[in-house]
Amino acid sequence: TLRKPISQSSMADWASKNLNMHTQGIFRRRISISNMLSWNGGSIKKPMLITSNRTIKKEACEMFKLVQSYMGDRQTRMDRNHVALVTVTKCWSMQGLRDELYIQLIRQTTDNMCYRSLAWGWELMAISLAFFSPSPKFQSYLEGYIYRHLDSDENIAQRIKELVDLKNKKITKSRKKRKQNTEDEGLPISTYAKYCYRKLQKVAVTGGKKGLRKPTVEEITHARNAIVTPSLFGSSLEEIMLRQQDLYPGHKLPWVQTQLSQQVLALGGEQTEGIFRIPGDIDEVNALKLQVDQWRIPSSLSDPNIPASLLKLWYRELEEPVIPQQFYKECISNYENPDAAVAVVQLLPELNRLVLCYLIHFLQIFAQPSNVGRTKMDVNNLAMVMAPNCLRCQSDDPRVIFENTRKEMSFLRMLIVHLDTSFIKGLV
Repeated sequence: TLRKPISQSSMADWASKNLNMHTQGIFRRRISISNMLSWNGGSIKKPMLITSNRTIKKEACEMFKLVQSYMGDRQTRMDRNHVALVTVTKCWSMQGLRDELYIQLIRQTTDNMCYRSLAWGWELMAISLAFFSPSPKFQSYLEGYIYRHLDSDENIAQRIKELVDLKNKKITKSRKKRKQNTEDEGLPISTYAKYCYRKLQKVAVTGGKKGLRKPTVEEITHARNAIVTPSLFGSSLEEIMLRQQDLYPGHKLPWVQTQLSQQVLALGGEQTEGIFRIPGDIDEVNALKLQVDQWRIPSSLSDPNIPASLLKLWYRELEEPVIPQQFYKECISNYENPDAAVAVVQLLPELNRLVLCYLIHFLQIFAQPSNVGRTKMDVNNLAMVMAPNCLRCQSDDPRVIFENTRKEMSFLRMLIVHLDTSFIKGLV
């Protein structure tokens, strides 16, 4: 469910306090906020947002040219993939540029007469959200802007028509050239907006791309494709099963879940000390994630911690947890009662029940005494590392979160010890 973000008046108030007001003409008259936040075909001489950082001041103006290049509003020799890579890498490496990029994209997608340019601006925003989040103080502003475009396709088409009609009254060659480019190209803007809205909610929590390796062209392409073809990570179980229907029509479980679980075992994960506790190399995990999203498991894997880390990430990033939110209270109420805990599992929707039982069966392999001796991961440790990936506390109160964390762990421990999962053997 989409929650309604800040009002337009609050957004205007934020803009008046944070925009680095530009001037024009020989008398250096201040440009109005509405003009500051409307499409601009020229360059900018200073950042859009107030900053005292000299590097940011310089880079912001160069980045505006990159944004225009990606949107097709400025000629460049670089292809759009490379433009996106340079832009994203700058912001990924330099935190102070991130809000600047998002406000520049807001500007260039406002009152933009060219639909193709407009769509590419939204596309660049979607790609950027795959790598980094805005700052907490800017998040609500960006959220408000995206929210206003969730159902705006008719309004956008009408607005473009109005702007074109207005410009036609004082037409020039450059404007005529731009006018010819107003045909619809690309996806509806609401498609980009809905994707960006969901992506913003997630990236604000997860913090975007981690690791030391800079973004790659493959990751840029993957981020763009995810707008139309949702990733296996961050989707709902139902969406994942729907996507795999053509490839694996007979499967009752998500391919990504079974494949990563089998990889952990194939690489000797049940004999690896600290499995699920020691993270795999983050860059290797990111690389594997890209391949898994293309329905491929490389044969070159050697460290079980890499598929184990990615498997945890898959559970953690599910749009709705394996144990849906409406069962959360029942779980933490029965954290000491084995029969009641097992009974909760039987109440789950069929797909969730199968996915959870597969996970518990998988963890029961590691909980065997012969394996615990090698992994040093007994049932308590397994429950501790996996519970946050199956249950999500909705409270903001640190005391409630702390208390519930203990109950979540205990509930999962009950399932590992007492749930009969023998029926899951051989199920895919």
